[in-house]
Amino acid sequence: MSLQFYDTPNRTKRPFAPIESGKVRMYSCGPTVWDYSHIGNFRGFLFYDVLKRYLRHRGYQVEHVMNLTDVDDRIVQQVNDHDTTLDAYVQTYIDGFYADIDALGIARAEHYPRATQHLPEMIALIERLVGNGIAYERDGSVYFAITRFPTYGQFAHLDTEGMREGARVDTDKYDKDDARDFVLWKAWVEADGELAWDSPWGRGRPGWHLECSCMSMKYLGETFDIHTGGVDLIFPHHQNEIAQSEGATGKPFAHYWLHNEFLNIDGVGMSKSLGNNLRLRDIREGDDAAQAKRDVAAFRYFIVTNHYRTTLNFTRDALDAAGSARQRLNRLYGQLLRHTDDSPNNDIDWETEVEVARTAFTEAMDDDLNAPKGMAAVFGLVGRAERALSPVTLTQEGASTLCSFLEEINSVLGILDEGGAEAEQRDPQLPESLAQMVQTRQRARETKQWSLADEMRDKLSLAGVTVTDTPDGPTWTWTGSGTD
Repeated sequence: MSLQFYDTPNRTKRPFAPIESGKVRMYSCGPTVWDYSHIGNFRGFLFYDVLKRYLRHRGYQVEHVMNLTDVDDRIVQQVNDHDTTLDAYVQTYIDGFYADIDALGIARAEHYPRATQHLPEMIALIERLVGNGIAYERDGSVYFAITRFPTYGQFAHLDTEGMREGARVDTDKYDKDDARDFVLWKAWVEADGELAWDSPWGRGRPGWHLECSCMSMKYLGETFDIHTGGVDLIFPHHQNEIAQSEGATGKPFAHYWLHNEFLNIDGVGMSKSLGNNLRLRDIREGDDAAQAKRDVAAFRYFIVTNHYRTTLNFTRDALDAAGSARQRLNRLYGQLLRHTDDSPNNDIDWETEVEVARTAFTEAMDDDLNAPKGMAAVFGLVGRAERALSPVTLTQEGASTLCSFLEEINSVLGILDEGGAEAEQRDPQLPESLAQMVQTRQRARETKQWSLADEMRDKLSLAGVTVTDTPDGPTWTWTGSGTD
């Protein structure tokens, strides 16, 4: 199967073919830096990360741009309410955004352009639209006339013929010829205070949609490969991006549009009015620093191992389950890294086993980044590797082959710790009943009571404990899957 993605406007999966062989130019809608980003934002940012990582894994060179919206109605109000400057206000949240993505292991984009640093490009684009007869000025504001762009609405599958006169396609509150038109440049009003810039139409500031068109075209060209964002941006933001970009250039804007679904909390959407607008910072800066670090890693695992087009429900149980699954992978990885006992009883061709898992993982990810199916293949191999470690029937060469595969998966999903989890815990740290089972199993092995040894191993496994036999005696690890 060739690499394919679900393309939003076509509502179907399409084989991926970049404009330039071997290179992918990709734009992602970034945060509005008026507050710290919430975990719903990071559902999207992690999707972009896996997409970029997987494209690079498949051999593509990726140039990635993500905008930082540093001026909008909310920011203007906050700057004026706090009697500060725009730069001082937004820098706090830009720094917070970088700290969050670094904590999540998100590979940084090549460019993070800020809207206010690209005003000349925005004004130039508006002038092109006015010159093409698609935009008009009214009392110092400039609007895009959707009736003059015949394909408006096709991307979002809108029935523009059926849209009643006066229906809004944007949230601005400025006067215009038709309420369906959207603003490109907002004339200064008293409530804006000092936040305004000069333009051919007078003092004002850009509309929200304009920045993404200008900054994507500046860094990636007038036509590029992939545009990503959340499903909430399909309309009006992305529809308006397309209209103003293609209205200016006459060229296709982006060849592929990929959108991630929502992340809910305890079954409902995030909202400040509901008090459930959980920020990653709230998780990252918990009272217990070690647990906070584990929770951030578990959050990443929870997001990246689910399909990006599936609505997810974030709960404490879901986070804990993700943490357990991730811990299991890291524990195995750590054991394999430190494996030194060359067993003469190895009867498994691990290179073949890994190649089967690798093929299944690649086929799943090639099919619109089907991470759950890919991880099923990974865990099938993980289970076989765990059984080979208890009792040990694994050579150092086999362990090295398995390690390399896990590192390969990690390059795509970013779910392993450096060095893995600590592999060895000794009997005194186990609950007494389980420690006795480990001792009983060891005595049974020493006296060749293999049936009893197998019985103890099975009971320990049900309790969530994996025992590994070493020349120095048995060691144990929690698997995170016990039923007791």
